[in-house]
Amino acid sequence: MDWDYTHTKVRSGQKVQEKRRMYLHLYYDEQRATDEKNRLNERLDLYEEELLSGKLNKKHENAYKQFFKISQTPVRGKKIVANEAAIQKKIKNSGYFALISNGISDPFEAIDIYRSKDMIEKAYNDLKSRLSLRRTSVSSEEGLEGKLFVQFVALIIVSYIKKQMDKKGLFKQYTIQEVLDELDVIECFQQPGSREFLGEVTSKQKKLFEDLGFGSFFS
Repeated sequence: MDWDYTHTKVRSGQKVQEKRRMYLHLYYDEQRATDEKNRLNERLDLYEEELLSGKLNKKHENAYKQFFKISQTPVRGKKIVANEAAIQKKIKNSGYFALISNGISDPFEAIDIYRSKDMIEKAYNDLKSRLSLRRTSVSSEEGLEGKLFVQFVALIIVSYIKKQMDKKGLFKQYTIQEVLDELDVIECFQQPGSREFLGEVTSKQKKLFEDLGFGSFFS
């Protein structure tokens, strides 16, 4: 599809207006559909319980009107009936989601980049917890620069691990967090003037090292 692009040049102040291309990628995820339907059913049960008990939540007023038909009669009192048409309309779109890009035309590339954001979020979580960056705990600018450099190198390694896991198909067996946890328990010791000593490494861990391209580490 086309979209209207507007840009003002900094130096000249000239305003540029033109048509540019945009790509809309639509996806369906069966697991996502199931999860969304389950969440909807849980919410509907909650709304119905609130309506029957009379303990209404102002935040749910629109939902009451959308998903239920409520009537009041002197004889039968309050009658609550589910609005099946509205519920089915909501369920119909379960599992679908869209991505929009002004440059990526391939849907597989678009979804891969979208999913990478999860790895970035987890990488930042690693920085705060696993790599101790929640608090910098440094007393000088040089110390801060050194610590940030170490974190930067660590993120490069994490990105490399993800690339190798994609290449070797390891995501069918592990998440990147599970791989890091599996290798995190390996210990290495070294005393001044002597060679380093590597703790016990299991066959499973050796296989992971080989798949990640570090097989020569044990040769």
